[in-house]
Amino acid sequence: MSKPTNFVMISPHFPANFETFAVRLRENGFNTLGIADTPYEQLSEGLRNALTEYYRVDNMEDYDQVYRAVGYFAHKYGRIDRIESHNEYWLELDAKLRTDFNVVGYKNEDMLAIKTKSQMKDIFRQAGLKVAQGRVFKDDEDARKLAKKLKFPVIIKPNSGVGASDTYKIRSAQALEEFFGYQNPQVEYIMEEFIEGDIVTFDGLTDKDGKIVFYSSLEYSEVVLDTVENDNDMYYFVPREIKADLIKLGQKCVDAFKVRERFFHFEYFRVKKTGELMPLEINCRPPGGLTIDMWNYANDFDVFNEYAHIVRDNQFHAEITHPWNVVYISRKANKQYANSVQAVCEKFSGNIISVQRVPGVFAKIMGEEGILARTETLEQMHEIVQCAQQKQGE
Repeated sequence: MSKPTNFVMISPHFPANFETFAVRLRENGFNTLGIADTPYEQLSEGLRNALTEYYRVDNMEDYDQVYRAVGYFAHKYGRIDRIESHNEYWLELDAKLRTDFNVVGYKNEDMLAIKTKSQMKDIFRQAGLKVAQGRVFKDDEDARKLAKKLKFPVIIKPNSGVGASDTYKIRSAQALEEFFGYQNPQVEYIMEEFIEGDIVTFDGLTDKDGKIVFYSSLEYSEVVLDTVENDNDMYYFVPREIKADLIKLGQKCVDAFKVRERFFHFEYFRVKKTGELMPLEINCRPPGGLTIDMWNYANDFDVFNEYAHIVRDNQFHAEITHPWNVVYISRKANKQYANSVQAVCEKFSGNIISVQRVPGVFAKIMGEEGILARTETLEQMHEIVQCAQQKQGE
């Protein structure tokens, strides 16, 4: 069987740090065939140089236009071997194109299981895993009955959605009635019992056979919902030490969802009362934000290059030893901090990786600025966080 050569990249410029996928794939001998609606001259020079060819469409939401673009590439370069965006928003578009062009990877029939929280719950249960109680509700009356059964507080969120957007912690019957007034009628919602716990993730990459070739984790200072609701500072980090029960459960989930030659990002509750892990949801793409770069800093390797090796010949070359904790520390424009970013960077110059500006759409969670740092110990990490987020007068 010949090695794959033609890789169609959907929206290869977003997010900006994912452009390196195109660079490494090209270096590994692939035809990198980009499709997006951004004018070619607005792409970064690095991405333009890394793309074999770019096809601009007027509207990425118009499937016929994107289909024609892939058809053009197939006519010019031969059989399309891979179609991928690495992006939650385009998961269904990727699957539709793979189905129509008979390309390896998730197809249309796989989407319900990896996009809807109700189907995810079913698969978790089939794998013998305990999940938060709850289900999709049909209408307001059904929601009232379900809330009575689950008991307040409850969590309401879109059945198909990502992150904390359009997610609500409903604390009372009155708050539920208020939710009915502002809920989006176009959205199917799921209601779940509220779990008192910390969110931890199990993230990584599998090879063509579903073997996990790289794994990592994320831990958060608080749940994202609280960060948004209370306008708090937050930090999250890639820990050096990953607990054995998380690795074991992560492997079960990779097997249950048949994750092949893909990145994955699984979210779990670590229940406060018992310490047990409870699956929350699965995302079949890399974690968002700067996490994929944080993996590289945490492990002194290049995950973009390793991904290209997996696609090309199913080989993973890096030796992973988890030498560093890597932390992202948010700083918000509306808060008065005791120490400037410059002062923090000077004090911990041996640990600071970079200072990031965050686009407005993500700033409510990530802050307008973020400091990336790496440390050998968690004590060092917490010292940097405390210095960076200390307020004036504290």
